[in-house]
Amino acid sequence: MDTDVVSTLRSRGVDILTAHEAKMIRKDDDKHLDYATEHNRVLVSFNAGDFQRLHKQYLKAGKSHAGIILSAQQKYSVGEYARRILRLVAAKSAEDMRNNLEFLSAWGE
Repeated sequence: MDTDVVSTLRSRGVDILTAHEAKMIRKDDDKHLDYATEHNRVLVSFNAGDFQRLHKQYLKAGKSHAGIILSAQQKYSVGEYARRILRLVAAKSAEDMRNNLEFLSAWGE
């Protein structure tokens, strides 16, 4: 995730942990979702295909996750990306996000 987006969201009180900070760079996608689940964190990714598949696999296996947000990479400016995330955070509680998959494209004006 772009460091400017991370800084913007953190300045507005959003608790973010990047893959780099979590030492998850170069780990498989399922490990990212497992890590996010273990730490009760919603996962944000540009890798829509793989995480849609993992979301379905989790649910089919009766496993739970804290939520997944998917976005197209480089589709939005830093400000627009942050606005969409902030709208989603304001509208959905942690419980609302549980086992839910959201597309950032649905959170525009």
